[in-house]
Amino acid sequence: MRWETKLSVLPDYINPRTGATWPVRTPRWCAADDGGYVNLTPGAGLVRGDINQSVASLWRYGKAIRLPEMTFFSMGEGWTPLVPAPWQGREILMKMDFLMPSGSFKDRGVAVMLNYLKQTGVSEILEDSSGNAGSSVATYGAFLGFDSRIFVPANAPVAKQKQMAALGADVVAVAGTRDDVAAAAHAEADTRFYAGHNLQPYFLEGTKTLAFEIWEQCGFEVPDAIVIPMGQGSNVMGCHIGFNELVRAGAIDRVPRLYGIQAENAAPYYAAWAANSDVPVEIDAKPTIADGIASSKTVRLTEVLAALRETDGASIAVSEEEICSALRLLSEGGFFVEPTTAAGAAGLSRLMADGSIGRDERVILILTGSGLKAVDKIATALQV
Repeated sequence: MRWETKLSVLPDYINPRTGATWPVRTPRWCAADDGGYVNLTPGAGLVRGDINQSVASLWRYGKAIRLPEMTFFSMGEGWTPLVPAPWQGREILMKMDFLMPSGSFKDRGVAVMLNYLKQTGVSEILEDSSGNAGSSVATYGAFLGFDSRIFVPANAPVAKQKQMAALGADVVAVAGTRDDVAAAAHAEADTRFYAGHNLQPYFLEGTKTLAFEIWEQCGFEVPDAIVIPMGQGSNVMGCHIGFNELVRAGAIDRVPRLYGIQAENAAPYYAAWAANSDVPVEIDAKPTIADGIASSKTVRLTEVLAALRETDGASIAVSEEEICSALRLLSEGGFFVEPTTAAGAAGLSRLMADGSIGRDERVILILTGSGLKAVDKIATALQV
């Protein structure tokens, strides 16, 4: 569907290491001066009156989504339900972000990123992904008319690889680690635009709408804490960006505590957090059932740690046993989600048990990916 929104004040790309800036009307995924990742300059946010109540998608917040042009195309991504549910003897709120067109929260970021790239004249894109981001890029690439090539780990879930191929993407399976996949994609970045979701900052311009939705669905208030399964931290950063924009606009006076949950078999952000380090800590990554958040290296370590520290949150790492136990509890409660999502639930159980999240606090768990993407793994884990 085609929509129009008010034209926002455009940001600049900014190199957070040097302060150099570039206009966003020319797309880029890395800094011209040092080759590292770029961010967008901070946005002004929005207030209640800026919300387009007639739009039942993340584009209801179009006033704060800083695209170069007024016209955008949507498949109805975002505006997912916020559902009260019991967890460990108390009620929490489940944010149902697996109910997106491609089956995961990645549609928030990809929808905005690909609308941006379409507006700036890009037609051929390159992505690397462990699964869900690739599925999302394939979905929106087909919808928006991109020629998409997606590099994936050779051992990525078959269902996700088939989903990408069915949507017309050129799927390139790479043997080795998730980081080997990223390296293979980077090696071809001079042949087509690299729309890597971990590096192109318009992806975060989309994930920040998660904060806006939570604020609106909580009656224009903020919860005490948000618990998020974390791979490279795009939802953690998105919430941090979005809630800070709301503070900047005067819509709220505080940011909720943010907790980023990793699988302990592949937890580079937790390693840096536990070491109180501002630089990456080398880890020996092992396979995990939570393959969607598996990585051995960090990308935006500075931004992720800032989101956790500035909100008095934390990073924790959970075991394979804890993930499988949480997956069973979610399934028994009617939430059919992939094991990656269950890592967040396992982290929530830990945080409730140790008192980090109090019984009277309002807490939200982000459900990030559909169980339909990992039926075989779920069947094995739950022995069904």
